[in-house]
Amino acid sequence: MSWDELQRPGPESVTVADVELRRGSLVRLRPRAGADVFDLVLAGRLGVVEAIEADLEGAVHLVVTIADDPGRDLGVASQLAHRFFFAPSEVEPIAPRRILVAGIGNVFLGDDGWGVALAERLALRPLPPGVDVVDYGIRGMDLAYAIGDGYEAVVLLDAAPTGQPPGTLSLIEPELEDVEPSIDAHGMDPVKVLGLARALGGPLPRTLVVACAPETVMTGEEEDVVDVLSAPVRAALDEGVTFVESLLQELATQEEVLP
Repeated sequence: MSWDELQRPGPESVTVADVELRRGSLVRLRPRAGADVFDLVLAGRLGVVEAIEADLEGAVHLVVTIADDPGRDLGVASQLAHRFFFAPSEVEPIAPRRILVAGIGNVFLGDDGWGVALAERLALRPLPPGVDVVDYGIRGMDLAYAIGDGYEAVVLLDAAPTGQPPGTLSLIEPELEDVEPSIDAHGMDPVKVLGLARALGGPLPRTLVVACAPETVMTGEEEDVVDVLSAPVRAALDEGVTFVESLLQELATQEEVLP
């Protein structure tokens, strides 16, 4: 057996019960009868596929971490006791939760374009299955319709005055019960968009806002447009990517995402 054969990567995906599983897929663990006691303890738990590997005989194994394991990051880093191996026949595929990540804002109003810039970066990243990243800009009507399109959670990316220093990120969860139906189809104020979505019918999904405190605040009445972000807000993009990726992983692996 050559070194190259030992280092041969496993398949990118494997099909179980007509569902394609790959890195990031959710599964319910169903250890076979006669499995060791450690696997049996995990029976029924929700797992996340971190990798797919093949042994020297060609048998495929799913490398799984436990979704609610406080030390799950250790398993992602290949630490023992936090990652487990299961055959494809020992897992039950779980449909991925549909999550919408919406970049909003006007790119010609300085820092107001932060959410759009962040969405563009996230769209290039490997995100959990079921996550859609869309740049809505100032298309409030389009976003309102999308919110009612069966998503279990919505994450809005926006620049918003929060009273914090420029570039500071905040996570805001609006009280959806307080959102009144609205027929205002113009602009991209998140509250008005949620009101429009409610007016269009159906319950609102759980909605979170990842907000970045701006340095430059423009009204649109200025003579000149500003199509660049201020230095502190631009610097917050990297942190924003990490922050949203962590948030999506948490949302994707929850047992339920409730409105």
